Amino acid sequence: MEYSIEDFDKAKTKVMNYIMYKKRTEYEVRNKFSKILEENLLNDIIDYVKEAGYLSDEDYIKRAIAEFMALNHLSEKEIKYKLYSKGIENNQIEDYFSSHSDELYEYELESAKTIVNKKQSTMSPEEIENYLRKKGYIEDIIKEAIEEEN
Repeated sequence: MEYSIEDFDKAKTKVMNYIMYKKRTEYEVRNKFSKILEENLLNDIIDYVKEAGYLSDEDYIKRAIAEFMALNHLSEKEIKYKLYSKGIENNQIEDYFSSHSDELYEYELESAKTIVNKKQSTMSPEEIENYLRKKGYIEDIIKEAIEEEN
C-alpha cells in the first residue's frame, strides 16, 4: 500500500516526537509504532531518521553506558542485560564491550569496590562476595575489590 507525502510527514512527526522526548533504540520505535503505522511507511520513516542521525543503536549504547557509569554501580553483565532489554543486537553490544574492555573493567572494579565499601558494616566478606556474584561481577573483580577495600 502506498502512502502520501502528508501521511509520511504526519507519521514522521509522531516518530520524531517519540525519539526526541527520550533517546530510543530502533527496536523501541518499531515496537511503539508497528501496530499503528503501515509497515512500509514505518520502515521508510526509520530509514529517514537513521540517515538524519536521530536514531542510532550505536549512539544509544554509548550514551546509555555513559549514564550507567555516571549514576549506577552495575556489573558488565547488568549493563549488557539493560541494553538487550532495549532490543539492541548482541553483536553490537559485544563489539562495544570488546573495544572498550579496559575502560569497562576499571569501571566495574570501581563499582565493586564502592559496593564492598558500603556493605562492609552490615555484611560478612562471604555475604558481600555472594552479593557481587548475584549482580554478575566476575571472580577476578570480586577478589580484587575485596582485597583493596580491606
